[in-house]
Amino acid sequence: MTGGGRPRVVCASANPHKVAEMAAILGDRLELVARPADAGEVDETGETLEDNARLKARAVAAVADADALADDTGLEVEALGGAPGVRSARYAGDTATDADNVRRLLGELTGVTGEGRRARFRTVVVLHRRDGSELVAEGVVTGRIAEAPRGQGGFGYDPVFVPDEGDGRTFAEMSAADKNALSHRGRALRALLERLDPAAPDGPGGA
Repeated sequence: MTGGGRPRVVCASANPHKVAEMAAILGDRLELVARPADAGEVDETGETLEDNARLKARAVAAVADADALADDTGLEVEALGGAPGVRSARYAGDTATDADNVRRLLGELTGVTGEGRRARFRTVVVLHRRDGSELVAEGVVTGRIAEAPRGQGGFGYDPVFVPDEGDGRTFAEMSAADKNALSHRGRALRALLERLDPAAPDGPGGA
């Protein structure tokens, strides 16, 4: 615990966009600490999002000798049988950029219209504690894949994902606060906070 009483957890992610988003969602409920510089990359060899999140959380917890929080996220597209799924970050190859992955996704959906462009983002978060116990939570948001990228914000597939509960904007067209209120990651982290302290009010962005 910190001096102010906030639980402190090490963030297993090395992605600065993801770390900033997680910190904003967690607000003043958890203190998110940067992963140790010597933590190294964790091979995401799991068959599911939960597998990969657990691998990352356990590896970083061991190096940091501290509680660690990790997430793994997949985009699951109707017309692609749920792909890219657990391979979302590496859809266009192991060294692919976000733009490479989006380009491949749109290429795979050439000529696909209507319900075929239905998709969902799914995030699984794992909090691994030093005592070996773990908490797992999941967040899902449904939507569709846009015909072309729109917006300058966000990261990953945000420029082509239009959430059902929004107003027609892609995640990349939204402010960070608007996105976090609807997003898969926001929902997963708020579910985790609820499990940590069911009596506490909702975190930033509401339930």
